[in-house]
Amino acid sequence: MRERDIEKWLRRQIESMGGRAFKFTSPGNNGMPDRIAVLPGGRIYFIELKADGGRLSPLQVWQQRRLAESGCNVRTIRGMDEARSFIEEVAENGI
Repeated sequence: MRERDIEKWLRRQIESMGGRAFKFTSPGNNGMPDRIAVLPGGRIYFIELKADGGRLSPLQVWQQRRLAESGCNVRTIRGMDEARSFIEEVAENGI
């Protein structure tokens, strides 16, 4: 499955839970995650989406590490199986 198809599915699932999945671009900060998911209860995730087998660039790894060190929730989701697992996890841990 293509990355954009996974992204579309994930966005719809997040919105069906009452959340928002913003497409994220940060000029001057290459390597930032693709999406910011804002879920009910103030839960925020920075999400990098990849097709099955997709790899992070060194710059993406560095940016994710910086976010995580600041206390942010950061996820790399590869393929539909991981996307489904993420949705199940956040749905179970909702308010």
